[in-house]
Amino acid sequence: MTRIERPLVRGVNKVTGAALGPYQTAVVRIGSAATWLFFLLREFPHRHEMYGPDGPWDWDMARQLISGNHAFTVLMWSDGRLWFEVVYALAMLSSALLMLGWRTRTMSVLFMIGVLSLQNRSIFIGDGGDNVIHLMATYLVLTRCGQVWSLDARRAARARAEAGRAVGQAADRGVDRVGPVLWWVLGLALSVVTFMGELSGGWLLIFWGLWLAHGLWGAVGRRAPHGELRKLLDVLANIVHNAGLLLIMVEACLIYATAGWYKIQGSRWQDGTAVYYPLNLDYFSPWPALSDLLSSNGVMLMLVTYGTVAVQVAFPFTLINRRVKNLLLAAMIFEHAVIAVVLGLPFFSLAMIAADAVFLPTSFLLRLGGWAARARGAVVSRVPRSRPTLARLTRRGPVPRTPTDAQRDGKAAEHARVGFTP
Repeated sequence: MTRIERPLVRGVNKVTGAALGPYQTAVVRIGSAATWLFFLLREFPHRHEMYGPDGPWDWDMARQLISGNHAFTVLMWSDGRLWFEVVYALAMLSSALLMLGWRTRTMSVLFMIGVLSLQNRSIFIGDGGDNVIHLMATYLVLTRCGQVWSLDARRAARARAEAGRAVGQAADRGVDRVGPVLWWVLGLALSVVTFMGELSGGWLLIFWGLWLAHGLWGAVGRRAPHGELRKLLDVLANIVHNAGLLLIMVEACLIYATAGWYKIQGSRWQDGTAVYYPLNLDYFSPWPALSDLLSSNGVMLMLVTYGTVAVQVAFPFTLINRRVKNLLLAAMIFEHAVIAVVLGLPFFSLAMIAADAVFLPTSFLLRLGGWAARARGAVVSRVPRSRPTLARLTRRGPVPRTPTDAQRDGKAAEHARVGFTP
């Protein structure tokens, strides 16, 4: 094997042998789903005016626009208020479940449907962060984003732990009943929608293809979890995941590169005064005193203006140097945090930070996960726990009985006979 062939073989093995960046894709999943969920919750009182029947962009206008751009939205299937409420509720539910990592393959598709349906219904609502969520929702469908930090990962770990027990017990406890039921229900819904003619063309092929792929994955996983077909499906899933991960990384670089190069062409960015103007707009001044304080310092405004352009233009070129990349990444995350507070754009900043998380180093994410686990343990340890009953203990296995246990059970039976509750 030549020197050229060795790196090529290693690269192919790396791309096909594992789903790269599991922690990075998990953070993108959690961040994107949480941002969209919080946005829907905040706008819940105004949902009818933004995306529903009471908005200035009414159903007929949206239908005319969508007939031209062929955007996907299930809100065009009916103009009824009940249908809108169902879609909005399902969008929130799928966001919450994707954030928690419950059935991530299915929830990522439902999350994408919710995002596309609401955003394409009223395309003139948003602050830039909606475009990022739009893209991330599409790319997450391709990734295996539930490998870590998810309920799916916890369920898989429990299944592996139970594999060492008795064969009959492991088989009884390891059967997945929720997955097949969910698959059949969604297949029935997809059949009804197809029969009604609401789906056609490319979207029809996409949704039926995803449904069949999920069904094949589940069937092979149940019947031949260690067979050759399962290994082939793992290789294909890894390739698709790594392609999706690459798309997320390229998209984040394009966002910063295009934003930086367009800023260079603006005269206000060239003379260093561009940051001054949004600080003096009432719409972008939730804290007027803070905005006045920042806009009164000309030198700082000039440094922030030029620094923003320099960081955005230079970031895609710094990926070849890990230390410089991490430094600029920290600067951009800090900048988005400042934008969230000073300009009052929290969801735009959260969406950008979620996209930036794809470049975070794994070592930092592992430390972050450790801090979160310790914080969760500290909170859980302060919550008083109820005393485990005999029924709970016996479900976990045989419990050795002592004379004290027998006496306690005899007293409990006597109390139950006379109607006394201790």
